[in-house]
Amino acid sequence: MFFFLSKILDVLLTPLAWAVFLLVAGLTGKKPWRRWLAVGGIGVLLFFSLEPVSNALYRSLESPPLRTYRAGTTYDVVILLGGITDERAEETWGERAFNENNERLLETYDLLRTGAARFTIISGGSLAPSPRVEARVLADQLIAWGIAPERVIVEDHARNTHENAVLSAAIVRARGWQSVLIVTSACHMPRAYGCFRAEDLPVDTLPVDFRSYGSAFTGGLLPRADALAQSTVALREWFGRWTYRVRGYSR
Repeated sequence: MFFFLSKILDVLLTPLAWAVFLLVAGLTGKKPWRRWLAVGGIGVLLFFSLEPVSNALYRSLESPPLRTYRAGTTYDVVILLGGITDERAEETWGERAFNENNERLLETYDLLRTGAARFTIISGGSLAPSPRVEARVLADQLIAWGIAPERVIVEDHARNTHENAVLSAAIVRARGWQSVLIVTSACHMPRAYGCFRAEDLPVDTLPVDFRSYGSAFTGGLLPRADALAQSTVALREWFGRWTYRVRGYSR
């Protein structure tokens, strides 16, 4: 129930949804509030479409970086969290398709290639029945790049960060591994780390996919669609952190 409710709220708690609500209220509401509601809707849309705003939101998520990776350590396992593939494009064209989070995969490959990690757990299921489950796609890619299949463990049931931690922790304990490293995007790392802490599994962290730049309010002042998209992702992550803490999934 929580999973489906979180996905619904994930859509509703976005600047675009707020702007549409205010604009509709402005068109259908009673005077004298109609004009102000419509102006508010446009204002919300423009505000979150500014690069300084989206950059500041990402900066708040990524600062300071949660990085405890110990160079020179050979980890028993590196856990790669999903959220890297574009399932719709894969279903349409039958080819691997990666999104902007692909640094997670590249960093994991580099750790395995250089011997900084002995094994990897790839954790990521599918939101709908599909022959191209994310963890399997990512495992196939690592193997295609030359990583031995026996070093790649697939966990293909997790649908969110909480389940990533629960199911991966079970594998780690079953194999008796002691040194564990998790790799995910910088903005997502605090929530992921909190989930593994909630499972009482000590882990080191290696954040990648940094998105913020310069000082907090750096960027152009013309509204941009990609800035709106970045603001939306950042707000969703803040919402995710809050709901996970409330549910006890993260600490």
